[in-house]
Order: sequence, then structure tokens, then C-alpha cells
Amino acid sequence: MAEQEKLEGLEQGLVQIYTGNCKGKSTAAFGLALRAAGYGLKVHIIQFMKTPDYGEHKSFPRLAPEIEVKTFGRKGFIVDPKKPKQEDIDQATAAMNYARKVIKSGNVDVLILDEINNAIYFNLIKEEEVLEFLKQRPKNVEIILTGRNAPESLIEIADLVTDMRQVKHPYEQGINARKGIEY
Repeated sequence: MAEQEKLEGLEQGLVQIYTGNCKGKSTAAFGLALRAAGYGLKVHIIQFMKTPDYGEHKSFPRLAPEIEVKTFGRKGFIVDPKKPKQEDIDQATAAMNYARKVIKSGNVDVLILDEINNAIYFNLIKEEEVLEFLKQRPKNVEIILTGRNAPESLIEIADLVTDMRQVKHPYEQGINARKGIEY
């Protein structure tokens, strides 16, 4: 078997955003994580507003130590954006603090902040806090932000923005989310 090519980190990291009203945002980010891990890059995935009840949590441990995942959220993914619960705010704050810790460790090439756009939209973290985090990031770390409702200020500073636009969706046909496909 041929020796696997291994990268020694990234020379230049970019900011990517996957947003929009259709499915595939987290899935696209996880595909990038899989690709990066294939070259030996260190990937950290921090999930906002999620619990470890998704299919990826069964797969990612098999890809350790290249991919590490940590979730911050309570079961249900239901937050009132006008009056979020303190528990949800605390979870999002803990996720941001963990992201800062990961960046400071120097042991990350790709950092995926899954559903962070929604955390901002639901008033769990401040947009300005995320902007400051991105401005202070090491220039050799790729950062991917996922979730609907990406703020315009983040879109402006991002290097790549993909808007997942719904054209057709199985929900319209009465097909509910399927284990292993949508979650």
C-alpha cells in the first residue's frame, strides 16, 4: 500500500460559510472535514445548539484523532429568538469559549463552527463576538461557519459563501427527516 500523503498544516486558512434555507450545510462541512482528515489535517468540530444524537457522532470517533467533535446544546433544538433560555445562552457561551481554547492550543488546521449562524440569529451569542474571533484567528486555520441566517457582516469578511437554496424538498411530499440521511 502506498504511503499516505500527509500535509504539515495549512499555509493559508480561509473563512467559509455554508448558509441558506435548505439541507446540506453541516453535511458539506463534514465532507470537508473528511477530506482534510484524509491528508492528516487536524479538524475540530464544535456544534452549537446540538446534542450528540446525530449519525455523525457514531462515525467521527472512528476518525480520531484527526477529527474531534464537541457538542453544546440541549435536546430539541427549539429556541425562542425573542426570549432564549439562559441554558441555551450558557451552552453557546461555552461553545465559543471552547473554540477560543482550541484556537489557542495550536492543535487545529480546520475549525468547523456548526450552527453558529443560528446561534447568532437566536441571540445566544453576539455577532460582534464572532467577528472579533474571526479577525483574531491564526491565518493558517480554515474556519467554516454553518447554519441558516448568516449575518451580512460575516458574509462580507468570508472568503467563500455558499447559500443552500431550496428548490425542492421531501418535506413538501410529507416525507419526514430520516435517520442516517437528515440526522
